[in-house]
Amino acid sequence: MNLLRIRIHHLIEQLADDDLQETWSVMHALYCDFYMLKAIEEVKRSHQPWDTLTHDEALRLLMFFTH
Repeated sequence: MNLLRIRIHHLIEQLADDDLQETWSVMHALYCDFYMLKAIEEVKRSHQPWDTLTHDEALRLLMFFTH
């Protein structure tokens, strides 16, 4: 993993300052998607038919992870 961290840092250092904001937006969106995908996979393993969220609970959860 350390090698990957070093390579990511090296790529970041090569980015122009103007590209950092757009890169951050893309990476943050990917991170959120990955986080939700992992959560969905976990729920599929442990979900019971009576385990559900209300619409408001689901929106609060999504808003929590996107900010």
